[in-house]
Amino acid sequence: MKLLVFSTIISIVGSCSNPSYNEKVEALKDSIVFEDIEAIERFSSTITTDELKKSVYTLASDSLEGRKTGEIGHHKAAQFLKDFYQREAISSPLATGDYFQDIPEEFLNQNNKTSQNVLAYIKGTDFPDEVLIISGHLDHLGIKDSLVYYGADDNASGTASLMEIAQAFNNAKKAGFSPKRSVLISHFTAEENGLYGSNYYIQNPVFPLNKTVANLNIDMIGRTDRFHNKDDQYIYLIGSDRISKELHYISEAANEDFTRLKLDYKYNADNEPNRYYYRSDHYNFAQKGIPVIFYFNGEHDDYHQATDTPDKLNYPLLEKRTKLIFATAWYIANSEKRVSVEKL
Repeated sequence: MKLLVFSTIISIVGSCSNPSYNEKVEALKDSIVFEDIEAIERFSSTITTDELKKSVYTLASDSLEGRKTGEIGHHKAAQFLKDFYQREAISSPLATGDYFQDIPEEFLNQNNKTSQNVLAYIKGTDFPDEVLIISGHLDHLGIKDSLVYYGADDNASGTASLMEIAQAFNNAKKAGFSPKRSVLISHFTAEENGLYGSNYYIQNPVFPLNKTVANLNIDMIGRTDRFHNKDDQYIYLIGSDRISKELHYISEAANEDFTRLKLDYKYNADNEPNRYYYRSDHYNFAQKGIPVIFYFNGEHDDYHQATDTPDKLNYPLLEKRTKLIFATAWYIANSEKRVSVEKL
C-alpha cells in the first residue's frame, strides 16, 4: 500500500415524504438473494489452501527478488502469471493476445523502469461489455541492502487469491456456468510507488469505465493484526458503502451465506487516521465513481520489512477470505442488473 491524500464527503439525503432510511435499507437487503448457492459452493471448493500456498511461495521466493517494479524479479513474476493463465486457458482481454499491458518508463516515477500490468479475463454471456474488475498489486519493494523484501502478505497473498478466483470462474465457465458479465483479473504494477499501474489502467482502460460495474481490490489478506490476536476469523472491508450501499449489502449477504467471517469496518471511517481508503489501487476506480471494496488484513510487524515471508501466512484463513471475495464477485457478475451507485 502507498499513501495518497484526498478527501471524500458522502451525504445521505432523506425526505419525510419518502420511505424512511431504515425502510430503504431493509428493502435493499431483502432484494439481495443468492440463487446459485450450490454452484458457488461447488466452484468455490476449487480455491484451496495448497494451491494458494504454492503460489505465494513462488511469488515470494528469492528468485523473484522482491518483485520491484521494472526489475527482473517483477518481469519473472509477470511471466509466472502469464504462464498460469495460458495453462488454465483463461483468455487475455488485450487485442494483441498478450496478457501484458505495458507501461512506459516516462509514465512511472523516476525510480522505476518500464513495467506491465498483467490482465486476464472471462467473457460474460448476457452483458459482455459490462465488466467487474478484481484486482491486486503484483509489485513489492525489491532488494535493499542485500536483503530481499519478499512481500508474501504484501501482496503475494492477494496475487495468489486472484489466481484462484480466476481459476474458479473459469472452471464454472467450462461446466456451463459462464458469468453474465465479463470478469477482468488485474494484477497491477507500481502500487508501492504511488498506484501508478492502476492509474495507467484508468487512463488506458481495456473496457470503458462507464461499463465497469465495480472493483474488488485485494491487498494483504494472508495474515492477522494485533487487534485480532484472539480471533483471526475476520477481514477488514474498506469503501464498500462509500459509493454503493448495494455493494455493501451484497458483500454482507455473501459473507452470511458462505463464510461467516467478522467483517470489520474499523478502517472505513471517514476520519480514520491511517487513511487506507486512499492507499491501494481501488482508490483510482473510486475517484471515477466506480463502486469498490478494499479487502485488507491490517498491518503487522513485518509490513514493508524483509521479514514478510511466506511461512508466516495463515493459508486456511487466506482460503476463506478468498472464497468470500469469489462469492461476492459471483453475485455482481451474475445479477440481472449492475450494481447501483445509489447511496440511499
